[in-house]
This record gives sequence, structure tokens and C-alpha cells, in this order.
Amino acid sequence: MKLTKNIKVGKNNFIQLFIFIIFIIYNSSINSLENSELLEGNFIEIKILDKVSSKNNVLKIKIGEEQKFKNLVIKSLKCKNSEFDDTPEITAYLQVKDLTNTNNDEVFVFNGWTFSSSPSVKPFDHPVYDIWLTKCY
Repeated sequence: MKLTKNIKVGKNNFIQLFIFIIFIIYNSSINSLENSELLEGNFIEIKILDKVSSKNNVLKIKIGEEQKFKNLVIKSLKCKNSEFDDTPEITAYLQVKDLTNTNNDEVFVFNGWTFSSSPSVKPFDHPVYDIWLTKCY
């Protein structure tokens, strides 16, 4: 009799342990989703330097929308803040069109990821303008 009782207690402990493990996994996945949502932003802020007039302009762009600045059309598809606070890194995926460019082979002047700490990794190369990523929020 005691043997069957011990087996039932063992089954109950196993079920409780299984439920506890599922609860921990579920909570950790929710926390990681919340953290990733906090890292991604809805707006970017960029500085644009006009090399001819030497003037800086600050432009705020909503993710997914195009914004025109003089003869450039700038669109940001995604931005993300770094997970580490000691060396903050902001990254954004930008697409930049030059409206004065009549070459049909070249759709974008710049199409790719840009980094706030090192814009020279994949530089925006334009004869009149320079672009720097400053914020993602």
C-alpha cells in the first residue's frame, strides 16, 4: 500500500515541477519581448550638414515614413538602441534618394544600416550633404 502512495506523490511532484518550469519559461519570454520593444523606437533624429552653406539641420523622421529635405527624400525603416548602457549605440536602417539624380540605374544614394558611433562603417557619400544618426526614440 505504501508503495502505491509514494508513486502518486512522485507523480504529483513531477506535474508541479513541470508546471513551474513552464511558468518560468513563459515569464522569461515575456520579459525578453518587453525589453526588445523598449530598444526599438518609432522615430529617429538625424543631423544633416549642408557642405555648401556649412549649416546643420536636425530632422525627425517617423519609422516607415518618407520625409523630404531640400532635394533628398529620406526614409527610415527601423531603428534600435543598444542593450548596453556603458557604450550607447544607435542603429537605423535608412534609404536616401536624391531627386536631382536622373540616372535610372541608381535608385538610392544610400540604402543600409547606419551607426551613431561610427558613421564611417558604411558612409553616406553625397557631394552636398552629410547625414549623422543622433537618436532613436
